[in-house]
Amino acid sequence: MSSDILLNELQKYGIEYKKDHSLKEHCTFHVSGTCELAIFPSDTEQFVFALRVLDNLGVEFCICGRGSNTLFADEYINKAIVFTENCNAVRIDRDMIKASSGASLIRVANLAAENGLSGMEFASGIPGSIGGAVYMNAGAYSSCMSDVIVKSSAYSRKEQKIMTVEEHCFSYRSSIYKENSDLICLDAEIKLTHSNVDVVRKKMRELSEYRRSKQPIEFPSAGSYFKRPGSDFAGRLIEECGLKGMRVGDAEISVKHAGFIINRGNASFDDILRLEEIVKAKVLADFGVELEREVEIVR
Repeated sequence: MSSDILLNELQKYGIEYKKDHSLKEHCTFHVSGTCELAIFPSDTEQFVFALRVLDNLGVEFCICGRGSNTLFADEYINKAIVFTENCNAVRIDRDMIKASSGASLIRVANLAAENGLSGMEFASGIPGSIGGAVYMNAGAYSSCMSDVIVKSSAYSRKEQKIMTVEEHCFSYRSSIYKENSDLICLDAEIKLTHSNVDVVRKKMRELSEYRRSKQPIEFPSAGSYFKRPGSDFAGRLIEECGLKGMRVGDAEISVKHAGFIINRGNASFDDILRLEEIVKAKVLADFGVELEREVEIVR
């Protein structure tokens, strides 16, 4: 890494950074690791500047929003990680919301509700960012980002461009951003439907209560660990294999929802990956179904 030049450029533009930074608090799994350099742009302008500097210097980097679908290796990661959590501007204009990539999905859903806008209720309990949600076409309860997004702004090879909804190439848990690593989501515009504030709030409460009753939100995890296999559900297959409660170290298949791998305390990166492999092998042997990880790994 061209550290001196990079750090000088970041300092020149007033961009916060930390060297040898612990990643434990940056992912909802709470698995500890350390990255060589963590960069914290304060807004989209700083975000773009940091990306251009990294590109110009040929520095390997990755983007992290709120770490809700991320598993960091618990080792030294020799790359720069750009955290977008401070790029969180949100603007509402009638039935449209424009949100920067680091804006919290929960915050956007709550702002929509406060303004009597329906369509983001599904995201009211997802602890991720707008950028990450667009990247993976996040969804829940039969709704997803592709239902509401109108366009987004992308960083592409040192330039910026507007992406139409068609250009996102949305599919289940995927988009052009995931398929094309040259594209990085800077912000997104979503179109919602005018509704009654109380009606929207009621639906959000119902979804929240359902989530609390069905999901192990009391433990660190990354949400649903595996993608849905076709028309079936990973959790159902895993439960049918009798794997609920199975542990490797402090990594466990939740007894509350078999689609979740949880951290019972001090689970390591290897604990989680070993448990993943056991689950995949058992489901393949019993049902002939090959499960695919939904969680993004950074190492």
